[in-house]
Amino acid sequence: MESFDVVIVGGGLAGLSAAYTLARDGIGALVVERGDYSGAKNVTGGRIYLNPVRQLLPDIWDEAPLERFIAKEKIVLMGDESSTAIELSSNRFRQKPYQSYSILRAKFDQWFCDKATAAGAMVITKNRVDDVVIDNGRVAGVVAGEDKIAANCVILADGVMSLMAGKAGLRRGQPPGEYALGIKEVVELPAKTIEERFGLAEGEGEAQALVGSLTQGMFGGGFLYTNKESISLGLVVGIKDLSERQPPIEAPELIEDFKRRPEIARLIAGGETVEYSAHVIAEAGLAGLSRLYGDGVLVTGDAAGFTLNAGLLVRGMEFAIASGVMAARAVKMAKEKNDFSAPSLSVYQRLLEDSFVLKDLRTFRHAPHILENPRLFKLYPQLASEILEKIMYVGDQPKAGLVATAMDATRGKRWTLLRDLNEFRKL
Repeated sequence: MESFDVVIVGGGLAGLSAAYTLARDGIGALVVERGDYSGAKNVTGGRIYLNPVRQLLPDIWDEAPLERFIAKEKIVLMGDESSTAIELSSNRFRQKPYQSYSILRAKFDQWFCDKATAAGAMVITKNRVDDVVIDNGRVAGVVAGEDKIAANCVILADGVMSLMAGKAGLRRGQPPGEYALGIKEVVELPAKTIEERFGLAEGEGEAQALVGSLTQGMFGGGFLYTNKESISLGLVVGIKDLSERQPPIEAPELIEDFKRRPEIARLIAGGETVEYSAHVIAEAGLAGLSRLYGDGVLVTGDAAGFTLNAGLLVRGMEFAIASGVMAARAVKMAKEKNDFSAPSLSVYQRLLEDSFVLKDLRTFRHAPHILENPRLFKLYPQLASEILEKIMYVGDQPKAGLVATAMDATRGKRWTLLRDLNEFRKL
């Protein structure tokens, strides 16, 4: 068998962050990626928050192929035939170092892969890991096709449906309610057109979070990110809701309806769709985490369940990067002791506990339960537009007062509103 200090399964952000960190410390790492290239299998909507990870990989961000820094945030509540938008344009977001960027992962991951190989990591693409090697109860390598590759430690970074974490005994089966389906299109448009339509200066970007009738009452929402010369547009819908919906609806039909909405159609008019993709997303938060370490093995990124949906904030990429770096640090400490047992590798858990990763997941631990409330995806987006429409519309009859109009619109719903507001306090 070929032998390496570390074998990393998956060449996404978590795997490459681990490989890059290990290589800089002189530790031999092999990354096995099943895609044609790193990023080929990635469907991420396209926004990365840099402040949490800026100091973990301080030497890469100045040259990284990011898209636009996000200067404007927009929340859109979609009713059936109307919508209410809240826009934040902040000078704080325009100050360097910029807090977040849009990102095209196919481009970024290929670049990051080149950085990792230049640092000394080895990356093999177009190879699928089929199994882990178990020797006397510990993970001792991987099986890729007809090849067995031995390793002192295996870092699993093989994505949200990580089969290898299950084979290593670190992951339980999870119900459909803990997952969502993400669908994304990339629509090409000239940079000047994007800047004119969104009211942006050169280099600035906008991020939109959309919720309401676009998912037809099902758990989920939409997203839009402006790139340099394209728009990343898509939606997320709960797999359980989608599979149980009556009458049934196909996911592609949902996104086509979404694109036909006037709020979206005018933004992508004249653009060319150059990419269409779909992917499973973990939605369970802290409760959905796998066991993070075992004898000879660590689990990182989406494979571990490190994603956070807090409603207005959806995060994952910085969790993947941080977990990859911390896995590498744990391996380095284990190598210094020549001890890759579970007790030795448990330092990985402690590093994550001390970081934003597990602290943020704990802060928002109630979010998955709160976001199960179907009124968030139907009643409230519709109600917001109805109230404002009634306030702003002037007819041929005497007009009621503004407060009276709002109170009339919420008649029969007030106790429900109060109960939900009490739940929202946990976010």
